[in-house]
Amino acid sequence: MRRTLLGALSASVLLGGLALIGAPMAAADQNDAYIVVFNEQVNTHAKTVAVERAYGISSNRNYSHAIRGFSARMPSAVRDRLAQDPDVAFIAQDRAVAAHIASVPISNGESVPTGVRRIEAATATTVSPASDAAVAVIDTGIDLQNPDLNAVAGTDCTASGGTSQDANGHGTHVAGIIGARNSGSDTVGVAPNTRLYSVKVLDSAGVGTISQLICGIDWVTANAENLGIKVANVSLGTTGSNDNNCGRTNNDPLHLAICRSTERGTTYVVSAGNDRTSISGAIPAAYPEVLTVTAMSDSDGRPGGTGGRPSCDSAESDDTAATFTNFARTSGAIAHTIAAPGVCISSTRVGGGVTTLSGSSMAAPHVTGVVALCLGSGGVPGPCSGLLPAQIGQTVRSHAATRPASYGFTGDPRNSPGSNYYGYLVHTDVAPSPTTDPEPTPEPEPCRPMGSLGGC
Repeated sequence: MRRTLLGALSASVLLGGLALIGAPMAAADQNDAYIVVFNEQVNTHAKTVAVERAYGISSNRNYSHAIRGFSARMPSAVRDRLAQDPDVAFIAQDRAVAAHIASVPISNGESVPTGVRRIEAATATTVSPASDAAVAVIDTGIDLQNPDLNAVAGTDCTASGGTSQDANGHGTHVAGIIGARNSGSDTVGVAPNTRLYSVKVLDSAGVGTISQLICGIDWVTANAENLGIKVANVSLGTTGSNDNNCGRTNNDPLHLAICRSTERGTTYVVSAGNDRTSISGAIPAAYPEVLTVTAMSDSDGRPGGTGGRPSCDSAESDDTAATFTNFARTSGAIAHTIAAPGVCISSTRVGGGVTTLSGSSMAAPHVTGVVALCLGSGGVPGPCSGLLPAQIGQTVRSHAATRPASYGFTGDPRNSPGSNYYGYLVHTDVAPSPTTDPEPTPEPEPCRPMGSLGGC
């Protein structure tokens, strides 16, 4: 993890939250937290009630759609006995997950962010339309009162059990990259005004658990058809691996949940992570069923590498792979990896206005917006309409690979590639053509750092 300006998020929050990635939960509190996965034919409710009565435990989350099972705290002796139950497929220890933020600076907003311009989702005078598909933002929640977002409450899977309102800022920022409105002020997203469902799985510190993430995926799976959710953005992760068997071999309930959800028609776009290492050791980025997004650096919204260093981070350079991003190494990982802008990205913040963040968390929603547009807008089906999630990922990646080398960045497969594979830079033209902006977008008032995510 890198830092440029921590603001009100203290070093202990960032270091504590991101250091938890992949680690078992604190021994005093949650080392007895498990996810119990039932076999597919089992009635989740009836079996969970029976287990609770038999073993004297209480479930805190029940799953019936992406997987069948529940999460609960229990002594290891109970876990061992329950694992022998013929209705139980496997039991996995719950672990921490955290948002993929690389830095948290506050800076001036811009009406059309560089990242949106760089992938040609907008120009100085045109923006893309809203997607006909709805998007689930599985994150810290979304600011549901933000006038720049077409955000709708989904569910809250955190321990607070409250609303899906964002109490951190990360999810609101991700949401704005996907679909901030073309309202004539603040910022604009890749697919402006697209409907965004707030699925809260991370707390106010940007930290959650695998069981909470599965809860969010379970909600998406249950509601996708009725709500028109076709795409889910997951800008978070933990350590883990891909067993090429949807988690059935290495007892990974998160992998199984994503496999089941993609089988039902939802495309998952996930961040690669910020540890400068292979995505093969990060989940859900390692799963072949998802579209994994690495981060590249852009400072001027244009190709060519002449924009100088990004304003919020002097360690990065224009049109290069971000120094912090994870990457692919194996042929299997390469097959579902793509790149997008992820350095000094301006987007919406809780309470209104604009803030700037960096990380693969910011790269993923650029691709999510492109996927949403590829599904169609204005009642007109797009190139991805009717395709399965795996086909959608391949369509978007294949189109990116057709762009000339001059469109790309140093480190991509055509421009000085090394042993680390970052993917081709995503491009919006796979989606419907942009429409003319109906009114000029004024420059926002200058914003000065105030030491918090809401601090303009």
